[in-house]
Amino acid sequence: MPRKKSGRSEARVTGIGGIFLRSKRPERLAAWYRDRLGISEKDRVAVWRWRSARDPTRVGHTLWAVLDDHDRSWGPGEPTAQVNYRVRDLDRLLAQLRKAGASVDDRVEQSKYGRFGWVTDPDGNRIELWEPPARYRSPDRHVAME
Repeated sequence: MPRKKSGRSEARVTGIGGIFLRSKRPERLAAWYRDRLGISEKDRVAVWRWRSARDPTRVGHTLWAVLDDHDRSWGPGEPTAQVNYRVRDLDRLLAQLRKAGASVDDRVEQSKYGRFGWVTDPDGNRIELWEPPARYRSPDRHVAME
């Protein structure tokens, strides 16, 4: 349970939204994961669908993708992986992180998939925080894992 301050629960991570691997040869890396670990991917992307334990009618997903070096902004440095964490209240969590002295990116991105923000952990790992849209729907395209 998140700690409470002033009668309010703190904003927190609610799960993993995705795992992104960066590669100079993304097709080769995706094939390695497919052939060695059985990750069934299409176009270097796998989507695992799941149902909420609190509300089984609510469907969510966790995304796994191998991306080219130039597919997205990876922030400073040369990270090879980035975890995307689902959050309930992005603005509140970013404010909490700033107040605690964390290195928080000023940019917040809005898209049809929701809102995204970034923070860097003490070891220099860039973390993506994702607040899904209010009426979140799992993507139309998914790859079954079982």
